Amino acid sequence: MSSSHQRVLEMALELGFDLAGVAPLVPPARGEAFERWLAAGHHADMDWLEHNRERILDPARILPEGKSILVLGMGHARPSVELSGGGKVARYAAGRDYHNRIGKLLGKLQRQLSADGWIERSRGIVDAGPLLERSHAAEAGLGFESKAANLLHRRFGPWFFLAEVLIDRELDVPQTVPVGSCGTCRACIDACPTGAIVAEGVVDARRCLSYHTIENRSVIPGELRPAMEGWVFGCDVCSEVCPWGQDAPDASSAWGTHPAVEEGSLLDWLTLDEASFSARFRGSPLQRPRREGLVRNAALGLAQVPTEAGRDGLLRALEDDPAAVVREACAWSLLHAHGQDRGVREAVERALAREDEGSFRIVLRQDLERDGDGTCSSE
Repeated sequence: MSSSHQRVLEMALELGFDLAGVAPLVPPARGEAFERWLAAGHHADMDWLEHNRERILDPARILPEGKSILVLGMGHARPSVELSGGGKVARYAAGRDYHNRIGKLLGKLQRQLSADGWIERSRGIVDAGPLLERSHAAEAGLGFESKAANLLHRRFGPWFFLAEVLIDRELDVPQTVPVGSCGTCRACIDACPTGAIVAEGVVDARRCLSYHTIENRSVIPGELRPAMEGWVFGCDVCSEVCPWGQDAPDASSAWGTHPAVEEGSLLDWLTLDEASFSARFRGSPLQRPRREGLVRNAALGLAQVPTEAGRDGLLRALEDDPAAVVREACAWSLLHAHGQDRGVREAVERALAREDEGSFRIVLRQDLERDGDGTCSSE
């Protein structure tokens, strides 16, 4: 790469990014694999992936003048994150919202590139844009794609964020050789609690706890709930067992810990209404599943740490919460953790009698017909 083009990457590193590389603005190398993934229904109900399919497969549709992609990375490794009294949160989401921080850095980089005459047009993307970013990042030399369908770097392992700037200037793309590989390791495949890694490099979102605790707005399938193992936002299991991530530098001081995580608990989250949810989680990635999703997750998490206070909180929410998806989760957790309490079964039966949402009546009835271990009582 020419020294002038190297200067562009140095500018990104000087702003605070840990990694920087260049990829050509062309269809992603993994485009065909992405199409097969969509055709198999592995995206669950994340319909925006299908809706943005053409732009994902041809990034020139995002920026018609585009010539190159600056691919950037920022480490976020930290110790595992557990709420007071139980409940686990994915490490990347424990601090302030990375979309905001990285987005501001991208804006600074774009303005600097423009002011220095490097570019006229650009488009910054942080996570949510229509780009197959892991494929472009691998092309840019930021790592290699793993059997868990994430990107691994020799220093940061899986613990880093990706971001991109599409620019209207053609930069030299070095011929990079990926450093490292998964080899014969299948730790992520073997450790996945729900068997969501259905083939090497293929994750079926319909079985993935990260999808269900963040993107799924409805009922989390009953057969997956015993495997949640306390995860109430995301799931880090495949990353935790990855040998490449064991010595990643701790970046927790750079990202901090959001007060809603540091001071929160499952029982506390269970009481959130819309106003308190918005106030408590302002500036946190945990806003993504919305109030109903996060409170649903908290209700299910309380089944893993049964206490009298948890039972009482679940009973109140079963009676009072405005969201059917939360009431159903409360019923399941009550039956799962406190099913021998006759008062619990009676409370769930009363909830079933007054439930007016047909689909949730069906699920509630199924909950009542099952013992705490998930098997039908009539079997």
